[in-house]
Amino acid sequence: MADAALALNQVLSSVETLEVDENTKQEDANGDGSSSSSVQVTCFTDLVDDVTFHFQIIRLANQIYAWIGCNSSKLGRLYAAAPTRPSNSVSVSSILGGVSDNTGAGIARRLVLKTGLNVIVACNIPKNSPTLEANAEKKLVEKLISLGYTRPKSS
Repeated sequence: MADAALALNQVLSSVETLEVDENTKQEDANGDGSSSSSVQVTCFTDLVDDVTFHFQIIRLANQIYAWIGCNSSKLGRLYAAAPTRPSNSVSVSSILGGVSDNTGAGIARRLVLKTGLNVIVACNIPKNSPTLEANAEKKLVEKLISLGYTRPKSS
């Protein structure tokens, strides 16, 4: 377990030192796809109903990593979700955190449906708090839409 914590700390420290080119971020937000191999990092905090949510979004070429923290900076449970073919459904798996309590699994599943990309979600929202989960997901999706990371709705 100590090795996993050390590896996670190394990953997080490397992300903290990552520099983001604002021009690249603007190109991707416009959807022209000219810099699809770049990495964009977005961090923000929001207060909803006296609960502080912290978010970090890392956009890779064909994947989104999203971290949601509720009143703390702990990693929480980690889920991976991906579209499956040909049935156009989504597969979700708990990667870290033991038995899945579905707190972040639903968010991961819906993010895949909204973006069409592979998604990794780290979530430390308390279990059995559907209102907190819904509020956090709403803020995350709003930010993903504003960054241009969601696919357009079909008419």
